[in-house]
Amino acid sequence: MQDYSEKRDFYRMAVDCAARYRVVDGDSVQDAVVKDLSAGGLHLRSETEVEAGATLNVEIRPVKDITPPLHVIVKVIRCSASEDGKGGYSIACTIERMLPVEEVGPDFP
Repeated sequence: MQDYSEKRDFYRMAVDCAARYRVVDGDSVQDAVVKDLSAGGLHLRSETEVEAGATLNVEIRPVKDITPPLHVIVKVIRCSASEDGKGGYSIACTIERMLPVEEVGPDFP
């Protein structure tokens, strides 16, 4: 049971991992950094603003090549100006679906 201060359903892992994403039905691929990740969602940092409610195809590339990339489809919950003084945007997402390797095409994200 979680204590009162933590209302999340899943534990969040702090990560600092490169990612790429594309808004579904969009043309351009954007670079991002995954700041934290859980079984239910992730937090991206990007130089590009994304509208709340948008669906994104996200590819997370681990630092070590021995770990395969993670491909997920996420829904943007909120996007706000980053508060760390470095500029860019903080994008909170919920994971809609993790994609198995056989569903990942060559143009993903």
